[in-house]
Amino acid sequence: MSEHYQYHYSITVETNDEVVLHCLRAISQYAQQEGNRQIAWGGTNKKDWQQNDNRVTFHFSKPEYRIIFKNEASRLMRTLWRAISESDNDPATPQR
Repeated sequence: MSEHYQYHYSITVETNDEVVLHCLRAISQYAQQEGNRQIAWGGTNKKDWQQNDNRVTFHFSKPEYRIIFKNEASRLMRTLWRAISESDNDPATPQR
C-alpha cells in the first residue's frame, strides 16, 4: 500500500487566481509538518486547476494539518479562495 493512503484528510478549494493557487500549494507544504510534505499538494498544478473549474484538492495525514492549512490560508488570503468540501476519507493519489 502506498504512503499516499495515509494522507486522507482532504480539502477541496476554489480560487480564480493562479498566484493564489501557488500560494495555497506553499501553505499546504507548510501545514503538513511531517512525512512527505509534497503529497499534500500533489495533483494541484495549473493544469489540474484549469481542468477542474479552478478547484483543487489538498490532502493531509492528520486533521490538525488541514486545520493549519485553513487557518493560515484564511489569515493570509481571506477573500481570495474558498473551501468547497472536506473529507476524512479521501486518500491522495500518486501522481507518477
